[in-house]
Amino acid sequence: MPVFSYLAIPTEGNKDALCAALEATDYCEIIPAENQEVVVLVTDTPDKETDKRLQAQLKKLSCLQSLSMTYGHADDNRTGN
Repeated sequence: MPVFSYLAIPTEGNKDALCAALEATDYCEIIPAENQEVVVLVTDTPDKETDKRLQAQLKKLSCLQSLSMTYGHADDNRTGN
């Protein structure tokens, strides 16, 4: 289960649109900053393939200027190590 957190920067004047788009996206939780044009985005997907599809979907958001990863963890369910 891949879990990642990001700082999401909207295109100029589009913080509300970015928040709405991210809230409507599966596997996403957001925490908008109160006094800055930045949004904390946390994604939690069931597997790597779903995460790849989510990443592709996020890249298509026209209201998103940049996405900077702050944390990432993928549980590979490895045994015997």
